Amino acid sequence: MAISELQIALVGAGVSAVAVVWAYNAWQERQHRKAAESIFRGGQDDALLDGSTSAADEHERLEPHMYDPAEMPDIDHAVAEPLQVAAAESAYVPPFVPAAEPLPVMQKDGPLLPALPALWADPLMDCIVIFSADEPIPASAVWAVQVAWASELNKPLHWLARSSPTADWQLIHAHDAGSFVQWAAALQLVNRQGAISGSEVACFIDGVGQVAAQVGATIELPEGDETLLHAAELDAVCADVDIQFVLHIVEASGGVFAGTKLRGVAEASGLTLGNDGCFHARDQDGSDLFTLCNMGQERLEPESIKSLATHGMTLSLDVPRVADGAVAFDQMLASARQLSKALGGILVDAQR
Repeated sequence: MAISELQIALVGAGVSAVAVVWAYNAWQERQHRKAAESIFRGGQDDALLDGSTSAADEHERLEPHMYDPAEMPDIDHAVAEPLQVAAAESAYVPPFVPAAEPLPVMQKDGPLLPALPALWADPLMDCIVIFSADEPIPASAVWAVQVAWASELNKPLHWLARSSPTADWQLIHAHDAGSFVQWAAALQLVNRQGAISGSEVACFIDGVGQVAAQVGATIELPEGDETLLHAAELDAVCADVDIQFVLHIVEASGGVFAGTKLRGVAEASGLTLGNDGCFHARDQDGSDLFTLCNMGQERLEPESIKSLATHGMTLSLDVPRVADGAVAFDQMLASARQLSKALGGILVDAQR
């Protein structure tokens, strides 16, 4: 098939157009490359290289690392041995992180506290005040000073002391005869009657301050307003999660129960008398299920219970403290029925 002159002319025009487009694109590429090179080579310092090197430097450009200036390895050494640089970067600990020493216990919004037994002094649940002296302070002297105001508090108060800053803390009672250089007073902020009151906080802080002053100890007292705010917040949290079941055993004719009979019946039911002045029912692991306490103010002590005469006993079950609340309640109810029958009493609820 013959090719006409028109077809030849069209093919030639197409080839020419392609050549022109290619030439134009090549020219544009060269122009853009020259512009980019002039920007990166324009004499302005590179902030990442601290102005000490340029693109024409004989070494390869280094990316910045998160090193402290005092810990930064030599640049030439880092380039020659990149594996050592990587190892140093992974092992580096910033100077503001105390990796070797554990953090001390801190009271909420308060001063740093030495480690205390949480059973008696919990930084979250208690207002804790620490004071120290150069010479040992007799426990009898501290107890004699605090007894005048401690009775005005409606929340549990614990005194702890130790003979030296490295010794173990011990709970102090009324008849302790030892002497100690460091003391701690811990007042519980919340119980089932609510948060601590402003008058109680003031009484506690002023009272501990008086104790420290009279025995010549140094002390730092907390702020009363901050303590009250923390107590209110804690009470709101506890109210959302706390559930307690309470049953009472009272004498049927309005009389009293003898302490000796009460102890015999309680122990026959498998309850044991604890240091808190209550009988405890425990599971196989030794954890509390429920307690049996005096309805009156007097604690159930091994000696005083011999002469005790009470109008009633209270069984209490704290649901958050048991693994299975339903099972624990059934056991408490069964024990309450046995105890009331053995004592000759009747079983009533909180409203009697």
